[in-house]
Amino acid sequence: MWTSFWYQLIPILLTMEYWGGILNMKASYEKPTIESEFAVITYLDRLKYALQSGSATVNFQQNRLVDTARDRKYTNRHTMLTLFPDEDEVTVLKRELASLTVHDYIETVKDIRFPKRPDMRVFGKAYSTEDVYIKIRVELVGGMGSNYILVMSFHFAETEFVEADFPYRKRGE
Repeated sequence: MWTSFWYQLIPILLTMEYWGGILNMKASYEKPTIESEFAVITYLDRLKYALQSGSATVNFQQNRLVDTARDRKYTNRHTMLTLFPDEDEVTVLKRELASLTVHDYIETVKDIRFPKRPDMRVFGKAYSTEDVYIKIRVELVGGMGSNYILVMSFHFAETEFVEADFPYRKRGE
């Protein structure tokens, strides 16, 4: 009887460990840091310039592997369809990225699997009654100033943001 129980339980535990590893991938391959306020402002100024000059190509990860084990509410696709149901995703993302401020900054993340790639920046914004987690990477593609913006995350936050998440947010902002 006990042997049968363990043989049934082992696949469940292995599945939980596998999906838990996917959901917590940040711990295994991402190294978070907090950049100086000046560095974040400079980054945002460059991002806004790229977006306004038309030299930016925006690529949005609508479907991600991590979403297969996540509640649908916290996926990029669901968030975009909920907040901006009748708008073009790229147009929305360009507008929303251009509206980011240093007060929305949470952290900078180095993907140690790809050390030569630029760091990812994480931001958080409130939309209606929901917090949205935003993670982007900007790469210079060509010598003519063209930029590639990868939006890895634009989804409802799984946990509500608190003031301590934002190193450059002043009380009441």
